[in-house]
Amino acid sequence: MRELFRTLPLMCVVLLVPVLPFLLFGGRIEDWLRGVAEDPPSMTATAALIIGLLATDILLPIPSSVVSTLSGWQLGWWRGTIATWIGMNLGAAIGFALTRRWGKPFALWFSRGEDLQRMQTISDRYGPYVLIITRAVPVFAEASVLIAGIHQLSWRRFLPAVVFSNLGIAIAYSIFGDFAERHQWLPLALGVSVAVPVLVAAAAKRYLPQ
Repeated sequence: MRELFRTLPLMCVVLLVPVLPFLLFGGRIEDWLRGVAEDPPSMTATAALIIGLLATDILLPIPSSVVSTLSGWQLGWWRGTIATWIGMNLGAAIGFALTRRWGKPFALWFSRGEDLQRMQTISDRYGPYVLIITRAVPVFAEASVLIAGIHQLSWRRFLPAVVFSNLGIAIAYSIFGDFAERHQWLPLALGVSVAVPVLVAAAAKRYLPQ
């Protein structure tokens, strides 16, 4: 519980990121969204952008839950699912491949030693299943991929766990984004897509092995 309360200020700030612009510039943003809806970029370009953003998530602080929700909002749930799924799989594969090649020093560039150590503890207990357990948990999802690379886990064991877990996450966020688009709830949807991962991460820090 103390861990949760320590994260509350950060959660409040993060929640304001997608909501505050709508409060301050609601009219202009609504006009922009209406313009996007009336003259949207091609689905190919949108899908390519989403895939590119998610593919770099392991290396850059990309808010993947927000991007995945926007994917469903812009492309519809099934196209959004495909784009999100491809991007998430590419991101995980890139991080895994690079860490298998350069090991822990490389991993420490993109994840804190504390998070890697915690993933090490969980990995020792659950083995490759840690990739499934942590797939929807921010920070720990990336750390679990890096730990798998450090341990030289085979691609044959890495890919099934990540690919099928990512598919479930991609479907969930894309359906949510598509639902938000149909009901014109985008600001609320973005807030929720930020809040849920933050809450999950706070709970994980509290309950996962130290």
